[in-house]
Amino acid sequence: MAAFSCTILVQFLYGMNLVGASGAAPRLAYAVYPPLPTRPRPVSDLLAALLLGILEGLTEFLPISSTGHLLIAQHWLGPRSDFFNIVIQAGAILAVTLAFRQRLWQLATGLHEPANRDYVAKIGLAFAVTAVVGLPVRLAGWELPETVAPVAWALVLGGLWMLVAEHYAEKRGDVAAVTWKVAVLVGLAQVVAGVFPGTSRSAAAIFIAMLAGTSRRSAATEFVFLVGIPTMFAASGYAFLELVRDDALGGEDWSAVAVAFTAAAITGFAVVRWLMTYIKAHRFTVFAIYRIVLGLALLAFMPAGS
Repeated sequence: MAAFSCTILVQFLYGMNLVGASGAAPRLAYAVYPPLPTRPRPVSDLLAALLLGILEGLTEFLPISSTGHLLIAQHWLGPRSDFFNIVIQAGAILAVTLAFRQRLWQLATGLHEPANRDYVAKIGLAFAVTAVVGLPVRLAGWELPETVAPVAWALVLGGLWMLVAEHYAEKRGDVAAVTWKVAVLVGLAQVVAGVFPGTSRSAAAIFIAMLAGTSRRSAATEFVFLVGIPTMFAASGYAFLELVRDDALGGEDWSAVAVAFTAAAITGFAVVRWLMTYIKAHRFTVFAIYRIVLGLALLAFMPAGS
């Protein structure tokens, strides 16, 4: 079942352009960013790589969607190769894996305990749902273009959804348990995030988990991040194999690649650790408001057809 689910998932991600073939930037966080008209780069390649790596680390795990941010960054700093995008995504994967290393070790060495087996099985179920449901969604052609208007509206509507969802989730009390229902809905939320660029995988999955019963913010966020590890590993691994097959790994600026990878890993690790502490005592309101402001700014100032 695991092998089947992984195969279906990577096909879905590849079909939705979530992992890129040659010529399309593979944003493995459920979005691809079409080239905008670019200005001459005002900074050096190393500085641009550093900025892109930091941006990846900052926006990959916060519920603010990396799509809008990378649309802007691509406009100013220029598009990057498929391999470059895979590498900074790998930095983000490394970051979340290290941030949850103790939890992962606890689960891996404690499979003899029913609670741990149950939790791991629910991670696997969420992953499988993303794979099995995602492929027919792709075949039905349910996807919006990654242009400014749909991304901006997804940011605005997603911000409003976060405010409403958190309000109603809090009425359920402080529940940390992850049910089978939550696992299924988290898997479906990842599919929704793939169909609607700008939604944010983490935002869609965290808030559906909270509404479905895991009302404790930290518990819902941890589960979503752990589900994201195999999802992102599968997507990035498949994208890399595609580049090897197409002999598209040449011509890289390895210094820029190393700088971006390191920046994404360090920034992503810090962001995940900070977020898990922050949400223990704070609501997600600030992120919701930020999304709404950013979405409105994109609608007002970015070219509508880009």
